[in-house]
Amino acid sequence: MDKNVLWTDQAKAQLRAIDQPTALRILHALARYLETGEGDVKRLQNIEPPEFRLRIGDYRVRFHEHENALRITAVKHRREAYR
Repeated sequence: MDKNVLWTDQAKAQLRAIDQPTALRILHALARYLETGEGDVKRLQNIEPPEFRLRIGDYRVRFHEHENALRITAVKHRREAYR
């Protein structure tokens, strides 16, 4: 079952601000996660509704999972991802 990917405007802007090779690496890792469920994904603690992060090198993609959709809320460098 394919999942839809919904991006917030803020997450789109954050992805555009990253250099192109790194942004492509992030998109490839996200596509791999959607296809296979593989990736360094962890649930963030004390956040409701449940929020997850996908680790790609020094970057973190924060998202919510719904039945048939993934809502990307942020794409940030690791030093800023949890603030």
